[in-house]
Amino acid sequence: MKIIKNYIDGKKLSKSLDTIPVNDPSTGEIISEVTISNELDFADAIVSAKKSQIAWSETTPLKRSRILSKYKTLIEKNMDLLAELVSKEHGKTLEDAKGSITRGLEVVEFACGIPHLLKGEFSQNVGTNIDSWSIRQPLGVCAGITPFNFPAMVPMWMFPISIACGNSFILKPSEKDPSCAIKLAELFTEAGLPNGVLNVLNGDKKIVDLILNSKQIESVSFVGSTPVAKYIYETASKNLKRVQSLGGAKNHLVVMPDANIDQSVDGIMGAAFGSAGERCMAVSVAVAVGDIADKLVEKIDLKCQKLRVAPWTDSESDMGPVISKDHKEKIEEYISIGVKEGADLILDGRNYKIQGYENGYFVGPTIFDNVSKDMTIYKEEIFGPVLSVVRAKDYQEAFELINNHQFGNGASIYTSDGEIARHFTTNIKIGMVGVNVPIPVPMAFHSFGGWKESLFGSHSMHGIEGINFYTKLKTTTSRWPKSINEGPEFIMPTN
Repeated sequence: MKIIKNYIDGKKLSKSLDTIPVNDPSTGEIISEVTISNELDFADAIVSAKKSQIAWSETTPLKRSRILSKYKTLIEKNMDLLAELVSKEHGKTLEDAKGSITRGLEVVEFACGIPHLLKGEFSQNVGTNIDSWSIRQPLGVCAGITPFNFPAMVPMWMFPISIACGNSFILKPSEKDPSCAIKLAELFTEAGLPNGVLNVLNGDKKIVDLILNSKQIESVSFVGSTPVAKYIYETASKNLKRVQSLGGAKNHLVVMPDANIDQSVDGIMGAAFGSAGERCMAVSVAVAVGDIADKLVEKIDLKCQKLRVAPWTDSESDMGPVISKDHKEKIEEYISIGVKEGADLILDGRNYKIQGYENGYFVGPTIFDNVSKDMTIYKEEIFGPVLSVVRAKDYQEAFELINNHQFGNGASIYTSDGEIARHFTTNIKIGMVGVNVPIPVPMAFHSFGGWKESLFGSHSMHGIEGINFYTKLKTTTSRWPKSINEGPEFIMPTN
């Protein structure tokens, strides 16, 4: 059985002998084992990261940029291999995996502009013969804790920018699909990154806690569920670290009566069921406004019946399995709760079986209608291919529904009314908003982050927010005085 070890100081190694299985979600079979690191592995990663960081921080931004540019080329050349690693361990389709890697690659492209992005500000004569300027300097050793649903994209939202800014980085990927993270680190080394600047440390909560409590780590980035995001934020902050901790979501897509219904249905379908709903930006609630509801539900139901649910090896697959047996059971339990609480089950994805893949973790597309705001399936993040349709009598009711929800990650509206769209984008209490766009994930040169219980910490990810998070600001005020001593001044200088 293949054992996936850590990647520390440019080598695959682990001192811990403990492992847990990694499964292929399509078959349920164990395909490898991954190291569960211990304190000795953690200490090795810290030593490597600290040793490499000083020299790396002194490397010019232009030289860092050139290594990042080579890294971008290597990722492009290895796209098929990386996508296969993602699909085999996560279960998403190959094309979806390639799309997610491309969205991560866009952050690498953004980080290639680091010489420009790190330019400071300069003001001449802020006072008489006094100049002032600011620069941004690296933090030191940074860490990232990433989820199973995007084993390439989310890590690449973190470490390329951190490293471009002059930090070293310790990545703790999900133990459910760790292979892609190792390959990404190997490619960075091949591009010319010095050993130790990027280390990958596999493990479970024990390693997470070592990261959160280490005095050697300056910042922690996290993406995952809201309860864990809160824990990450509280523990890391208590240990005086910078934290960007992204939590759960319950993303709404509002369909107004004047919307193009076919475009709305297509948007909902892709956003609700793509990647088996295991996206933090998945649309899990469709809000049907006015008399459009019946037609909307009917069209979604008809299209769902034609969805091809199949393993990642099937090139015609629209949607693969969910990540694990436990997660499959959790999703099916939510469906049962929805039925028990009175929602109308239009399409039931429980007990979904595919010939030859009976042990795979498949959940079929599921649709609930007439979901109310007090139901569990509306309030909680299911993280699976389950769509709840909520009916609202008018725009105001739909608007208030979203603003009153505990999560504030993403929301979209489909409409032909510019006034409604403008009101929605201006006043909705959501971090990422779409108009006639189902999944409003910002490009790399903007920043990704929600509001309310979807983000803990003051910084979103990538873009300029990422640059600011991974650097600290230093401002210098300078004067070259005359040779004649003018004596002390005892008042606050003002000019």
